[in-house]
Amino acid sequence: MRRERLRVCGNEAVGPYALVRLGRGGLEPGVPGQFFMLEAPGRPLPRPFSLCTAPPGELGFLVEPLGPGTTTIAELGVGDEIHVTGPLGHGFDLDVKRPLLVGGGIGVAPFPYLSDRLGAPPAILGFRTAFHAEAAALVPNATVVLDPVLVTDALPADPGAVLACGPEPMLDVLAQLVPGPQLAREAPMACGYGACYGCIVERAGRYVRLCLEGPVVRGGTHGSPTSPFLQGTPTRDRVGAPAGQSPAPPAKEHVSDDASSSTVVG
Repeated sequence: MRRERLRVCGNEAVGPYALVRLGRGGLEPGVPGQFFMLEAPGRPLPRPFSLCTAPPGELGFLVEPLGPGTTTIAELGVGDEIHVTGPLGHGFDLDVKRPLLVGGGIGVAPFPYLSDRLGAPPAILGFRTAFHAEAAALVPNATVVLDPVLVTDALPADPGAVLACGPEPMLDVLAQLVPGPQLAREAPMACGYGACYGCIVERAGRYVRLCLEGPVVRGGTHGSPTSPFLQGTPTRDRVGAPAGQSPAPPAKEHVSDDASSSTVVG
């Protein structure tokens, strides 16, 4: 774990989101799907974000301004500074054949970096509106569907190795439809390295900290990852799920792919 004060070197609008680019300093980008804790100026708690882009010398985060914290981060200007800690948690296993990226809404946040590391595999991305779908331009080889069409409706008969991030209902369906998908799950996080116990979820009758044993897991159920977690050496020092997320949608039969992502609100 490493914490540094980084300087903003760019902030571009991507549909309703903001791509906040920071000078990398001494931080490493880590593995796609890991996360970083960003400390919004004037807010008491940091927010977890998955890394969106990692060009040389930069770390980019896709932010959806919802609450005071995410709005403050989304409005940072060039030259502003922000404390960042990471990379944290477990990311995606990149040793896969025939990867397919499946994302919904702000859940596409980790995909530009993930796609780059995997050699631009195909992706299926779902959004609420065409305005939100402007974020698909960050992900090469993407097929885009808009509400009411769901990404699960667009899955091929043989999807290959699915790596997904998005609203929990979407991930739950993928866990039922696809064998062994890698799912970037979400839970509230205040520290990112296991100290606050804010991201406790139940797994097979015991409680685990998602920031340490996730955020990327294999399968699982809404709000309670129960299938085997990806194996790896825990980092000591999340975005993961990262990236300012949308609130969970009200309970109903149809759930938009754009309902959420993987991070705390505000």
